[in-house]
Amino acid sequence: METTETKTSTSEGKSIAIIAYITIVGLIIAFVMNNDKKNQFAKYHITQSLGLALSGLTLGVIGLVPVLGWLINIIGVFVLLYMWIMGLINAINEIEKPLPFLGTHYIKWFNNL
Repeated sequence: METTETKTSTSEGKSIAIIAYITIVGLIIAFVMNNDKKNQFAKYHITQSLGLALSGLTLGVIGLVPVLGWLINIIGVFVLLYMWIMGLINAINEIEKPLPFLGTHYIKWFNNL
């Protein structure tokens, strides 16, 4: 059962968490907004969104390789789109759940943010 303090903290971080999933600019804005408050719920979703952004950048680089890279890129874009939708839904519903496939890795990799 959640305490009132945890529920309030989650509600306060909800808007920052949602902003984090709206483009790279939204991720930067969310990071700056959370810099002062240090809301854990927002931090969690900022971390997940940062992982998605870096995965997208990596896919873009892989997409430069002819044929095989293009195939991996096309499949990867659909996977990232699915992960992005799941992350946004989790932020809207105030759930801290790792993204499918790479979410647990994002938590480990960006633990120090």
